[in-house]
Amino acid sequence: MKQLTAEDLAIRSLGERNIDSPLDPYFKECGYVHDFYSDDARVLVDHNLESIRTTFQNGGEPLCFEASGPRRKIFFDPAETICAVVTCGGLCPGLNDVIRAIVMQAYHRYGVPRTLGIPYGFEGLIPEYGHKLINLTPRFVSNIHQFGGTDIGTSRGPQDPVQMVDRLIELKVNVLFVIGGDGTQRGGHAIDEEARRRGYQLAVVGVPKTIDNDMIYMDKSFGYDTACAAAVEAITAAHTEARSARNGIGMVKLMGRHSGFIACSAAIASGEANCVLIPEVPFVLEGDNGFLEAMRQRVVRRGHAVIIVAEGAGQDLMASSAGEDASGNKKLGDIGVFLKGRLEAYFRQRKTELALKYIDPSYLIRSVPASTQDRIYCMRLGQAAVHAAMAGKTGVVVARWHSSYVHLPVGMVTSSRRTVDSGGDLWLSVLETTGQPPRFR
Repeated sequence: MKQLTAEDLAIRSLGERNIDSPLDPYFKECGYVHDFYSDDARVLVDHNLESIRTTFQNGGEPLCFEASGPRRKIFFDPAETICAVVTCGGLCPGLNDVIRAIVMQAYHRYGVPRTLGIPYGFEGLIPEYGHKLINLTPRFVSNIHQFGGTDIGTSRGPQDPVQMVDRLIELKVNVLFVIGGDGTQRGGHAIDEEARRRGYQLAVVGVPKTIDNDMIYMDKSFGYDTACAAAVEAITAAHTEARSARNGIGMVKLMGRHSGFIACSAAIASGEANCVLIPEVPFVLEGDNGFLEAMRQRVVRRGHAVIIVAEGAGQDLMASSAGEDASGNKKLGDIGVFLKGRLEAYFRQRKTELALKYIDPSYLIRSVPASTQDRIYCMRLGQAAVHAAMAGKTGVVVARWHSSYVHLPVGMVTSSRRTVDSGGDLWLSVLETTGQPPRFR
């Protein structure tokens, strides 16, 4: 991760804000005066006191993110504003919650008369696909948060930003909310740059979505808590299967292409896992201290075992998978199926009985409705996104950082990934919970 500078954190605005926020009289009607946020409101990037002290001693100032929240003056006239929402990539708990939050905030708090749903991801902005736009009224979104998935549809893969901006101009859209992961946010950034090149005043505001929780500079991603809770149910089922059979192993494959956060958190929460494999910690299969023998010894000693493996773990152990998916991600080998085969072969070779049950609950986890805590988080993110957009912020992603809501430049958010620190507290907690060795080697 490169060293940040103040320039990296700068947030672009479309222009001077001259319109009184409709929230001002609303706040007063509520019986109190809410403090609006200024663009000078800041949230520290690094909350380490020693680091802050050292920065001041060296004559510098600590780096800060711009705080999110309502501005007293806004850029867009709500009565003349048209918003649009697009969801891209894989499913994640909370997508409908974010859509609902954006629509309700824009309509009821700011008085924006119309919000369009762009169907099936960026495809919906390409006329050749023939997708019909969705009118996202408060009535349409009133109950969608009770269901998983996205009621406006999703798809993977980029589209031509020139054609997408053509369509947005044709629709007279002033604000585009982009809900998706790093690839989706890069697509939103391309739209923002194309609109800027043409001089078209379009605010592009991102709400980051990654069920793997691997986007940087945010406390967590929405849907992560829900995914971990659903993963624990799968682990409980695997544990039940394993302990109910002679020499039973229950193995659960969870999401995590590059980062093993779900596998780690679900293992700690369940308390029933005996081994966790994640992309950040390489492991070997063979040998006295390898994974296969360790699992055999566990089964012989205790009668059963539960294994959690993140989808991106152990890719170096399999033949390389050719090609990429529609989002440009390298296709992964199926580590769950691979390990199942190797475990069964190894136990046969060592003449040890084995009853292995393999569970891949990924699609069940992705599609469930958001939990209560995630619903709160999604509502706050949606509200923050509307505040940013109406203030004319663009090329920005809203996120929560150290419990405060902030504006992050999209280029910074997509510059790298967050991963589990194999020398950090989370992985240590996994080792203490499972009792597994720090490395299989």
